[in-house]
Amino acid sequence: MKKLLFVALLVISTSLFAQDKGLSTVGENYTKKEVHIKMRDGVSLYTAIYTPKDHSKKYPMIMQRTPYSCAPYGPDQFKKSIGPSETMMKEGYIVVYQDVRGRWMSDGLYDNMRAFIPNKKSKTDVDEASDTYDTIDWLVKNTENNNGNVGIWGISYPGFYATYSLLSRHPALKAVSPQACISDFFFDDFHHNGAYLLSYWKATPLFGIQKTERTTTDWYKFPDLGTKDDYQFFMNAGPLSNLDAFYGKDNEFWQQLKDHSSYDDFWQKRGILQHLKDIKPAVMTVGGWFDAEDLYGPLNTYQTIEKTSKNYNTIVMGPWSHGDWARNGAKAVIGNINFGDSISGFFQKNIEANFFRHFLKDNGKGENKLPEAYVFDTGSKDWKTYDVWPPKNMAKESFYLAQDKIMTGAANDGGFQEFISDPKKPVPFTEDINQKGITPRKYMTDDQRFAARRPDVLVYETEILKDNMTLAGDILAQLQVSTSGTDADWIVKVIDVFPNDEPETAEVAPYLKMSNYHMMVRSEVMRGRFRNSFSKPEPFVANEKTAVNIKLQDVMHTFKKGHKIQIQIQSTWFPLIDLNPQTFVNNIFYAKPADFKKQTHRVYGDSKIIFSVVK
Repeated sequence: MKKLLFVALLVISTSLFAQDKGLSTVGENYTKKEVHIKMRDGVSLYTAIYTPKDHSKKYPMIMQRTPYSCAPYGPDQFKKSIGPSETMMKEGYIVVYQDVRGRWMSDGLYDNMRAFIPNKKSKTDVDEASDTYDTIDWLVKNTENNNGNVGIWGISYPGFYATYSLLSRHPALKAVSPQACISDFFFDDFHHNGAYLLSYWKATPLFGIQKTERTTTDWYKFPDLGTKDDYQFFMNAGPLSNLDAFYGKDNEFWQQLKDHSSYDDFWQKRGILQHLKDIKPAVMTVGGWFDAEDLYGPLNTYQTIEKTSKNYNTIVMGPWSHGDWARNGAKAVIGNINFGDSISGFFQKNIEANFFRHFLKDNGKGENKLPEAYVFDTGSKDWKTYDVWPPKNMAKESFYLAQDKIMTGAANDGGFQEFISDPKKPVPFTEDINQKGITPRKYMTDDQRFAARRPDVLVYETEILKDNMTLAGDILAQLQVSTSGTDADWIVKVIDVFPNDEPETAEVAPYLKMSNYHMMVRSEVMRGRFRNSFSKPEPFVANEKTAVNIKLQDVMHTFKKGHKIQIQIQSTWFPLIDLNPQTFVNNIFYAKPADFKKQTHRVYGDSKIIFSVVK
């Protein structure tokens, strides 16, 4: 369990890329120095500095700040690989790793998604921006053979710290690459549009327990579920309040999740997007189209900086799950879908290395050949480049959900489809039983036929497409719904239905056939109580027709000629998200068994999906 959780969260503090057999070890080419850099308030942060042994030239610095450990510790203990990629390690950089405040060998108290302090009035006003500034300032003044340029990168939580570094405003910081970056815990990772991601419950100790001293070993424990069947475990556990038995009062984060079930000041001040203004360093945001953990963050980080700043700002979105671009697998396979060969290697060599080289080694001079947007089409399975994202040559097209059809043209106001949603028999989010890690990733491209054949999932389809149809950018579901209860979740899935003659592939699970495969392209949940405000939840009026809008994150996907577009709508997605009682309560974390009731939900014919279609 512990090992799987670490892999799922990318707690390894460097990339998991494979090395060539002939590549010399890090220890043969780099020296390692360990220091504790004192911050302005007197707290010291552990920092490992890997410097090339070749002193014939000066090198830029590339840094990662992490809550997941800079191991191995000890001046004679070396990582197997350093830096964002093997390419950059060979090119030569001073590579720096730092345990953030309150973690591992660093001092101080840890604050999960520490809030930014815009107007610091004293040395005790510290945040991740001030810690980054103080670290960079010490490094450029005290590290031999550095050329005065600093870059920062990170994946997942280190991606959040990379974004945060932009607020440090240190003049030596020239290039930053937030990758799979968290931007707001109410929309990334632990929540999606107010719904709690139950799949993350197992990770809570990683963020919720304070250590008492410098340590190179774990000071927290993950829960032993006693089974490999997550669905059955959480069904047996019952309401969220019953999970208290696994976490004591010392788990700060579990208590914070329970006490802040809406988008209140606690979550709002921990978001980073609202502070990204007038950014100066070059930024390359990286994400994966099938990142089950942090898809919201990269897309919104790029779009926010694009709106608020005049800096060099680009985005790369590939056919990856969480952090796959840092690995060097021969094939890019997500679940049962193979997107092609050497895609991560292409990114590392031709995109990432070029970005940092241009701004850190060439000082931003000369021609920069990278486009504004490097995005992978997950339907046609090839890279596309654009001058802006989303691309300009698009049109918004509305598709109405009439009976079991997806139709263009006028709305059908006269009809509806209904289903019974039973919290005792929730719709699974996957056919798989044995779950690995925290948030399962495979489901992002999983075959959805199992769900389409359930009576509590509504299915709408187009006719077989006569021409290719390419979607780029966001998708908006404007639903008209009602429920016999006073609360409900609404899940919308966009699915690519393959033709009957789709050829088999080597990656497909033994029990599946690619004929009629239902590949999930995008999906999202809206907790109905937040349909009008994430900070002020409100009940539904029973049986009253109500508007619920759900923004699905961006896609870049071509639905090919001969395929069909399918929409699935349901109200449970278990145990990816927690169960909604379907009876309005003030806080679902404290709901009682009697609150969970079977209800009838309706979706009306004037509901529509608005696609962004490339013309």
